[in-house]
Amino acid sequence: MNIHESAENYLEAILALGEKGPVRSIDIAQHLKFSKPSVSRAMSLLREGGFVVMDQGGFLTLTDDGLEIARRIYERHLLLTKWLIHLGVDEKVAAEDACRIEHDLSVESFDALRSHINRDLGLE
Repeated sequence: MNIHESAENYLEAILALGEKGPVRSIDIAQHLKFSKPSVSRAMSLLREGGFVVMDQGGFLTLTDDGLEIARRIYERHLLLTKWLIHLGVDEKVAAEDACRIEHDLSVESFDALRSHINRDLGLE
């Protein structure tokens, strides 16, 4: 499943925000610091693509396909952030850099990095 980086960011945001409670478009706009019209348009495209559903109250839920992508990106984000912090990078910078890196890695490269990072951090 191949979607654009911006769509991955929206799906990841829904997943992350959903850990705290129900998610609406305004929550995503505030979280990502995007305009509400931009988020509304993106949610429309994600609904059309079958990645998100919206109930009558405006609450967003990831479909199975959307959840699969969001989990993959979120796992990358969390692991890369943790590793960069471990290397001495400032927490905010680490999170921003992880966000850029997470979208461009192949599955093969991420799997190798994950194994290395888990060994390096003593998580294996």
